[in-house]
Amino acid sequence: MCGCELDDDGTTRGYSQHGYDGEDFLSLDLRTLTWIAPTPQAVFTKNKWEETGAQTNFWKNFLEKECIDLLNRHLSYGRETLERKVRPKASVVQKNSSPPEVVCHATGFFPKTVMITWQKDGEDVHEDVDLGETLPNQDGSFQKRSILTVSAEDLQKHTYTCVIQHSSLEKPLVVHRKDLRNGGPLIGIIVGVVTALVALAGVVGFLVWKKKSGTGFQTVPQNSSQPSDDDSSFNNSNTK
Repeated sequence: MCGCELDDDGTTRGYSQHGYDGEDFLSLDLRTLTWIAPTPQAVFTKNKWEETGAQTNFWKNFLEKECIDLLNRHLSYGRETLERKVRPKASVVQKNSSPPEVVCHATGFFPKTVMITWQKDGEDVHEDVDLGETLPNQDGSFQKRSILTVSAEDLQKHTYTCVIQHSSLEKPLVVHRKDLRNGGPLIGIIVGVVTALVALAGVVGFLVWKKKSGTGFQTVPQNSSQPSDDDSSFNNSNTK
């Protein structure tokens, strides 16, 4: 394995690592231009490579020049994608648990680095905070959430806000729900869906009852009559 890095100030770093039978064999120290041999079996190869200097010079030139050129080339190809900045979309909801949990969720942002913190009445909160990992979205953006555990009493007495810092934002994004005790919009959506399902079930039940009771509506064509069993003209016409 080999790789290189380039800092903004022009500093470069690189590595060349060799393995044998799944174990580390030799690795190059670019600073001293020597090979590190972690096992006695690798010492013979280490001495040979350092004696001739061919392998050392090859990897030094590749890591400090060719690898950096390749890195810059690939960065230029994908600069529009790699250096784009997309603002996060954020929401704060309360989970119905004991004790209550307040969830701040940021999603759709790019690049990956983001900071999510909590405040109580404008003061930073560090305790009882569970910060999740930054996860990828299918569109190449990222998402992250932070969960604050707080007592129901504190939730009623104090104002809690979520603060999101990201390179796409000129100033931190402060997400605040005026009344987290009601569970935010998510609870309202759930209640609305349940109400709609109950209403739909009632309509379906009514229609099934109408069909079973035989009181359903019948449609009779206009200007037509239905013969009865004792209609002689109808019976005679059928006999003929």
